[in-house]
Amino acid sequence: MKRMRLAEEAILARAPEHDLEPSLDRIAAVMDLLGDPQRTFPVIHLTGTNGKTSTTRIIESLLREMGLKTGRFTSPHLHSIRERIALSGEPISAERFLAAYEDVLPFIDMVDAKSAAEGGPRMTFFEVIVAVAYAAFADAPVDVAIIEVGMGGGWDATNVADGSVAVVTPIAIDHEHFLGNDVLEIAGEKAGIIKSDALAIVGVQEPEVSQALADRAAEVDARIAFEGNDFGLLSRDVAVGGQQLAIRGLAGDYTDLFVPLHGAHQAHNTVVALAAVEAFLGGGEQRLDPEIVRSGLAAVASPGRLEIVRRSPTVIVDAAHNTSGALALRNALEDSFNFARVVGVIAILRDKPATEMLEVLEPVLDHVVVTRTTSPRAMRPEELGELAADIFGEGRVTVVHELPDALDVAAGLADEGGVGGGVLATGSVTTAAEVRMLLGATDV
Repeated sequence: MKRMRLAEEAILARAPEHDLEPSLDRIAAVMDLLGDPQRTFPVIHLTGTNGKTSTTRIIESLLREMGLKTGRFTSPHLHSIRERIALSGEPISAERFLAAYEDVLPFIDMVDAKSAAEGGPRMTFFEVIVAVAYAAFADAPVDVAIIEVGMGGGWDATNVADGSVAVVTPIAIDHEHFLGNDVLEIAGEKAGIIKSDALAIVGVQEPEVSQALADRAAEVDARIAFEGNDFGLLSRDVAVGGQQLAIRGLAGDYTDLFVPLHGAHQAHNTVVALAAVEAFLGGGEQRLDPEIVRSGLAAVASPGRLEIVRRSPTVIVDAAHNTSGALALRNALEDSFNFARVVGVIAILRDKPATEMLEVLEPVLDHVVVTRTTSPRAMRPEELGELAADIFGEGRVTVVHELPDALDVAAGLADEGGVGGGVLATGSVTTAAEVRMLLGATDV
């Protein structure tokens, strides 16, 4: 559709999400001109460093199983900009996207003009997408919107909405240029999504982070519940295609839960998601129907997160793009898979901690094929190869300039060990997305 392509080109021509302008002024002005559509539906708002998208999708699946019409906002996307805005579990149609975009565009133009007159920037790519999402959710309409922040919390464009439930997944170091160089600084920014009278659901954190979040809750008169204290994981067993869990929620215990996601980190994401749904539906005081919970969890999918996209050899993609994400990936690989030999296809962005990520992954990769994606931010393969050689040794590193070729080389190396070899493609969301596309896995 030509109109959709032109709209997408116009949005992408704006400042990208990694080059943002920390302020709520522009998005708030657009929302005000639109009549504040983000206040026409209740919101569950999520922040954190890793696990946000999976947790958002788990919450959405549970609420849909309970019969609610949902809006879901996540970022970044794997294949299409429309993935970021989902209605009842499906990416928004091109027609509905265009309708929302054309509704908000005159007001975006007005705010851009005012900002330019004052010497300020145009609205960014991310701000425009948030405006489109909130307009689309109001128009649908949805019963609840589950909103993942783009970066940070307090000044993130999504924060023009006030979540009745605020979810904070584990916080670690990432995006230091915008968020600060230590977890306490980062926590202070992310705590900004906790609003007055909300119930905050907090995943496992460092003690100082927990205290910062508790301080924010007290400051704005919000309630707060912590994983490990108010709710938590009772048991976890690896199962074929996922894991079997028992969870203590805010309002009761839930057993015999199958989740088709891999890794202990996904078990904890499920714990947090379930508590968030309890918080939303009954203020954390009413136990959910266990059968509905089981059905909702069994239907969960999180594309690009420890996702098997091919067999013979098995190819897994994972969007890990920072040190804590790489650690969760390593632990999950050791926990949930039993390969005779694992070959990594690694492509990392220039502004990410490549050395630390490679060091974390080294114990679980027999060989690495370093390459690059089509992203203009991608690290050069030669540079990444030098870093990898220092960590793995030159004999365990192959440099291949093009990702399709790197995937073929990795598959051949995985097969050298005989039956039971696997390929792990990781290093960025773009890496996961492009490998998925090369192997024909485009459903989201």
